[in-house]
Amino acid sequence: MMNGVGRSLRARLLWFLLGAIVLAAGTQAYVAYRTVLKEADDIFDYHMQQMALSLRAGLPPSAAVSGLGSGEENFEFVVQVWTASGTRIFESAAEADLPQRAVLGFSNVQARGTTYRVFSMQTGALVIQVAQDMAARRHMAGTLALRTVGPIALAAPLLMLVVWWVVSRSLAPVARVRRQVASRQADDLSPVSESGLPEEVRPLVHELNLLFDRVRKAFEAQKHFVADAAHELRSPLAALKLQVQGLQRASDDAARDVAVGRLVLGIDRATRLVEQMLALARHEANAAAGATPALVSLQEVARLAISDAIADAQARRIDVGLSRSDSAEVRGESEALRMLVRNLLDNAVKYTPEGGRVDVGIEAVGAGAELVVEDSGPGLPDGEATRVLDRFYRSGEPRAPGSGLGLAIVKSIADLHGATVALDRSERLGGLRVAVRFPSAA
Repeated sequence: MMNGVGRSLRARLLWFLLGAIVLAAGTQAYVAYRTVLKEADDIFDYHMQQMALSLRAGLPPSAAVSGLGSGEENFEFVVQVWTASGTRIFESAAEADLPQRAVLGFSNVQARGTTYRVFSMQTGALVIQVAQDMAARRHMAGTLALRTVGPIALAAPLLMLVVWWVVSRSLAPVARVRRQVASRQADDLSPVSESGLPEEVRPLVHELNLLFDRVRKAFEAQKHFVADAAHELRSPLAALKLQVQGLQRASDDAARDVAVGRLVLGIDRATRLVEQMLALARHEANAAAGATPALVSLQEVARLAISDAIADAQARRIDVGLSRSDSAEVRGESEALRMLVRNLLDNAVKYTPEGGRVDVGIEAVGAGAELVVEDSGPGLPDGEATRVLDRFYRSGEPRAPGSGLGLAIVKSIADLHGATVALDRSERLGGLRVAVRFPSAA
């Protein structure tokens, strides 16, 4: 049961609040009870004193005054009067057995098996003594005190009912959200309604909706990846099968060498396609998961990417280098940015004729930065500047083999970093110019 209380916010609030009400009501009742008893005791003492003062003017100084009849005696409240010589001239109860000599002022006296509260005063030739049974006094004071505590005892349960109702009603939206989430199917990632939620709970539900959105995007990216992989791997695998069959049918060493060369190229193309598809899927998953960015130097990223592409460029005698290198930092993932620049360079090297040129430029633009890759290749046909950013799209009749994923990966990584990608013709080199503009790193 305690585990259930620890897990339930409603139960914890009710236990704490109801316990606080009981403790406060008990403390208040105890204090009120003791206070009323003390005040009642003071009032009774005051009444005894006033009765003695009132008798002072109503009795003769020395004449004997007969007491009450035995049937009228009241042992709870006793009055005795003596003369200065010690002669008792009045006694309200003959069998009260109170002391015959009084101590002036207030005192407690044992008589008739009980305790009497006694007030004695001397006035002229008379001594007046007023006594009250403490048991009767306590009974009357207790009755008065209980009447004072009664409203507290009645208000505490009512207050507990009000607290129970308020807590239950206040947490009703939380229970509604719990029921909504509990009744969902595994593939239902639609947002949870935030209407009517208290301010303390709404941020939690908002973050839950953001999590649902990220998971939904991750699922969609996974479904797209599976669909694209099934579609795009069909052609390379079919080509590999035909090349293997050609190798099997080769009649001589020359034909076999040609078939082996074609098989190797086909394997390389399939390997490159799988690598790019996995890279695209990985960065789309990072974007969906909301990866935490860090400050990254674009200069360092560009140098590393150029070192990755330099071997292919030298094989075709293509000059690759930094044409401009401003100091610029962006927020993101260094490995993802390195892949972005490397894909731009791979694309430029593939489509640039031998002996051509590829330049990388980094320019600080306002609070942001711009990374530019230009080549001396044929550029893009009109109307294809946006389509080449789609996955698996190949421009016109490409001069170099490719999977159509290079620029799609660039677009995916740019989106992950909040950057924009623009493609147009290079005025300096005459080929394609790709500009990636990053927002401020602040």
